[in-house]
Amino acid sequence: MFAYYLDLALRSLKRHKALTGLMIITIGFGVAASMTTWSVFRAVSGDPIPWKSSKLYVPQIDAWGPAVQKNNPDPEKGPPDALSYGDAVALMRDHRGKLQSAMYMISPSIVPAVAGQHPLNTLGHAVFSEFFPMVDVPFKYGSGWSAADDEHRAQVAVISSKINRKVFGGGDSVGKTINIDGHDYRVVGVMDEWNPQPRFYDVVNTGGFLQQDEGVLLPFNTAIAASMSNDGNTNCYESPKETGFVGLQHSSCIWNEYMVELDSASAAQEYKAYLEGFARERHPGWAPNVRLRGLMAWLDHAHVVPPDTRISLYVALGLLLVCLVNTAGLLLAKFLRRSSEIGVRRALGASRREIYTQFLVEAGMVGLAGGALGLVLTGLGIAGVGWVLPRDIAALARLDVTLFLTTLAVAIIATMLAGLYPTMRAAAVQPAWQLKSN
Repeated sequence: MFAYYLDLALRSLKRHKALTGLMIITIGFGVAASMTTWSVFRAVSGDPIPWKSSKLYVPQIDAWGPAVQKNNPDPEKGPPDALSYGDAVALMRDHRGKLQSAMYMISPSIVPAVAGQHPLNTLGHAVFSEFFPMVDVPFKYGSGWSAADDEHRAQVAVISSKINRKVFGGGDSVGKTINIDGHDYRVVGVMDEWNPQPRFYDVVNTGGFLQQDEGVLLPFNTAIAASMSNDGNTNCYESPKETGFVGLQHSSCIWNEYMVELDSASAAQEYKAYLEGFARERHPGWAPNVRLRGLMAWLDHAHVVPPDTRISLYVALGLLLVCLVNTAGLLLAKFLRRSSEIGVRRALGASRREIYTQFLVEAGMVGLAGGALGLVLTGLGIAGVGWVLPRDIAALARLDVTLFLTTLAVAIIATMLAGLYPTMRAAAVQPAWQLKSN
């Protein structure tokens, strides 16, 4: 019977080509608008490390005191989003988490080994050895450095596959020497392709999204000893008493990110209690003001999902709803014009259920055609989304298999839902009235 209903639907759609085309265009535009914005929203709001996000936490400590906090326009926001150098180093020294790392952003220059080539400017971070297993950095060759390398300020580096290709021509470069800002470092690892979005371990400096991958990772203590300046945000409520990078380290300025891995909720509670004691000892001039946010709560707190994408999604869903209402009206007019046909079918023994099935199949075929058009328009929308959204965010939208199937499913299901009321009206036609009037 399904093949029979398909044949009836095709005949009906061919008889009213203009009306059919109008419904397909309406569904196509509505679905394309919603799927384009949903593809962006999905990319920016997804869990960047779902297998471990429940164990990752970001501590916040108020290093400035209530005199500064009282001027905060949003007191519920809590302490600053970063830590001072002194607090970050002290947390690392106490080491109360399973894995943890302080970090800050760097932008060094890499001098190629081949004479005559221009230096490469890249972005990276100075981190501790536990950063690699904590955020599951993938390696193509080698691995991260050791805790002993952290302690002894070893001249070691982990580089990206891109830097490895540019400097060493690809292949296993572990053990080779790379010149970074005029100093030689031994390569201990080459990362596999890795560019998590959002950049969950440093949303303060990147805004959450940065299309350029990590070019180089250096030991935190080594970068500090080399006076490798911070290329991220630096916030101070008073000027450092000393000048230069050393003065920044001795000040209360906040410029270090911090992340810790904790295995359970009880471990998180214990760590929160430790943070309160830590703040009481480090900053005795005021009551402890600390926060310990899980990764997803931290991303929400940092407003990683831009409000523009959320508003655009709501607007697009509203447009889809309007398109569905219009389609429902067109289907209602189309189905009621066939009342005589319905009356004859009912008189010949067709049940209301069979009428339901026939017209829902027809609505589904309109949805399938609208979904096909919507796929084309979605592809065009994704290609042009950079005109209305920041480039780093727009570049995250992808027309992948999931979006392909979702677009078709939304078009078909939405059109069949829009066709429910017209189908109910069509099935309610009284065959006796139709036979008498015709």
